[in-house]
Amino acid sequence: QVQLVESGGGLVQAGGSLRLTCAASGRIFRTSKMGWFRQALGKEREFVARIRWTSGNTYYADSVKGRFTISRDNARNTVYLQMNSLKPEDTAVYYCAAGIDYMSDYDYWGQGTQVTVSS
Repeated sequence: QVQLVESGGGLVQAGGSLRLTCAASGRIFRTSKMGWFRQALGKEREFVARIRWTSGNTYYADSVKGRFTISRDNARNTVYLQMNSLKPEDTAVYYCAAGIDYMSDYDYWGQGTQVTVSS
């Protein structure tokens, strides 16, 4: 099993920044990728960004490209999401996820952290 704990959410004004942290524990060596997703009230969960543990290769949703940066610290089994130039439409619960197979769905999920961007 893999456990994921997100932190770093909060309330910020539009144009501000936040950094989310996802601390992974357990059999994390089984996973190949980490991702961030978000779900706004009344909307479906959407992909934000992902990173590969080994290579560090990243991929972003168009809506956050150029504003958000995903990174990882392999020694600490931790993944970060640096969010800059935040917009009110970025308001959502942000979830961290881990996947065993890079080409398949994610297998493990955190409990989520709320990000609220005021206008």
